[in-house]
Amino acid sequence: MDFKRYFGKIKKKNEKPKHEPDIIEEIEQNVIDEVEPKIVEEVDVNVKKTLNFVDSKKDPHEYLKRYLKEPKYKDWFNRNYPNNTIYDAVGLSISDYLNMKRELFPESETINEEELNKKKKSANTNFKPTITHETKTSFDEFVDERILVSHNAFGNKEMKIKILEVSDEIAPLTSKFGDRIKINKIIITIKHLQTQQIEEGEFDIESIERELIEKRHYTSSNRWVPTDVIKNGYVTNSRHTGLISDAVALDYIAF
Repeated sequence: MDFKRYFGKIKKKNEKPKHEPDIIEEIEQNVIDEVEPKIVEEVDVNVKKTLNFVDSKKDPHEYLKRYLKEPKYKDWFNRNYPNNTIYDAVGLSISDYLNMKRELFPESETINEEELNKKKKSANTNFKPTITHETKTSFDEFVDERILVSHNAFGNKEMKIKILEVSDEIAPLTSKFGDRIKINKIIITIKHLQTQQIEEGEFDIESIERELIEKRHYTSSNRWVPTDVIKNGYVTNSRHTGLISDAVALDYIAF
């Protein structure tokens, strides 16, 4: 057996490349650089700067108390720091100022606009007044037309109901059902959507109700309607069926 060749192979196997330590050290250094976190000093952005007369050891709310309770102290501050508010000067917010004011003067709910709007004066220098236009209908009088219109089952007719006459009868159970009125006469307008033809007629639903009771001994109409479903003299679509049911039963209306 060739021992020289055998020991030569073992020697080569145990030998390490000369440049390997440098590579390992470089890799280890890179790993350390990547793993080692960078320490960043955190800065609290919510900390407000105070003016030079404020003692950091004192409670800043004490300055608010003096400002609100002592006229001389308030006059001194406004004279020496005209461009600052007391709550900003001591590092507090307007909410702190209002809470302190309510605590000291619970009966007072009004806020001094001059104190609250000091910072807004510069922003309002270029203020342009809003141009108002005269309108024939106020917002309270505006009514969406869709709530006044009802449709038949086939969707080819529209109906609107206008109140023509109401009863002087006082509504019962007002505490339970609220304010209501009893309708005697109405004007019904029906529009045929395919032909755009319009039909309009006056109906005495009080007389129709009596007629139905005499002929068929029943009535299905409800002439009592809440006042909040009446918009500019028209009845909203939620009450149309109750008002015309007797007229439909006697074939006065085909809808």
